[in-house]
Amino acid sequence: MTPTLPDSLTLANRDFSRRYPGDSGRRQPVHTLYGGAHLFKADLCRKMGSIAERALTEFAPDAFTLALAIGIPNHLADTVYARVVEKLRREPVEDFRIDFEDGYGNRPDAEEDATADSAAEEVLKGLAGGTLPPFLGIRIKCFSEELKVRSVRTLSRFLNGLGSRVPDNFVIMMPKITVPEQVSALVDVLDQLGSGVKMEMMVETPQSIFMLPKLVAAAQGRCVAAHFGTYDYTASLGITAAHQHMLHPACDFARSMMQASLAGTGLWLSDGATNIMPVGNRTVVHRAWKLHYDHIRHSLDNAFYQGWDLHPAQLPTRYAAVYSFFLEGLDAASERLRNFISKAAQATLVGDVFDDAATGQGLLNYFLRAINCGAIPEADAPQLTGLTLEELRSASFVKILNGRRASS
Repeated sequence: MTPTLPDSLTLANRDFSRRYPGDSGRRQPVHTLYGGAHLFKADLCRKMGSIAERALTEFAPDAFTLALAIGIPNHLADTVYARVVEKLRREPVEDFRIDFEDGYGNRPDAEEDATADSAAEEVLKGLAGGTLPPFLGIRIKCFSEELKVRSVRTLSRFLNGLGSRVPDNFVIMMPKITVPEQVSALVDVLDQLGSGVKMEMMVETPQSIFMLPKLVAAAQGRCVAAHFGTYDYTASLGITAAHQHMLHPACDFARSMMQASLAGTGLWLSDGATNIMPVGNRTVVHRAWKLHYDHIRHSLDNAFYQGWDLHPAQLPTRYAAVYSFFLEGLDAASERLRNFISKAAQATLVGDVFDDAATGQGLLNYFLRAINCGAIPEADAPQLTGLTLEELRSASFVKILNGRRASS
């Protein structure tokens, strides 16, 4: 007799798939740049790119100087440098957050009303002129008792200013969440405004770390990402300012909790920011760049593929860190993926690393992220992986194997 499985299992599996779809092929920005809402203009991101390129030209005019300053392997220096320069000219900012919270502060109602209106106008100008980054959003004030009315007022004016012309990949960032009811309240506000815009949540309070699944549930399908807030989080734990930084063990714990709690949800995870700015003479800038580079590499090593930037002069090291991370592992990943594909899902040993089916998807995700961020050109991927572009774009290791079996 063959045992039968209850229908409830099928229903539960379907419900999980509906709520937590996989999205490994969807482009995730490698960073989010924040700026005060009062400073936002339609062409701001292009200007940020010009500032970043000037900083690179002044403080690292060649590949050798940049590599020596931040630690890029010598054999990758020329490739990384060329791709950083190209990125700063083509698409310097991937994601920008118009900030009405810490980067804006508490101002008279009339002033914040005017800023909300003007920010919406500038977004529409950028949308019409093609000057907006691929990802864009607004960070509102938190829904504490003191600020919730002001937060809703700003959000309402801003969204009403956009009307039906909301840019693609636009999100509302909700900060300093302490209870799920705050998320539910934001969803209710958006429903009342008739807006289908998505939201992100800041993970920057000790309370939020232990209720992440409840916060996601309260978002009712609107939440697409969770961003770690390094400095509010460490301050909330009583860690003194001198020790509030990205590499503190408390931050590693919080990030691990985010990964474990949100695994399988499809939400993007983003790390925090380096708050030492690369401003000053060459020695000061190189020291700040090295710190930023090391922080980003720590994030990437721990599977946080996105992080915050606070100054345009951080953009060169953001892209240098991301590109070097993927390029350093390119040869090994290429060999493992080609070998694994050739065995058609048979486990195989490459060197001293034993791959299984889950690792096959992980290797595929590696190349998808490398392509999406610009570390490797998409046209080079077939030769590197042994896959066609169509297979790569499917973003599914299982689909690729099934397709090859069917054609063999």
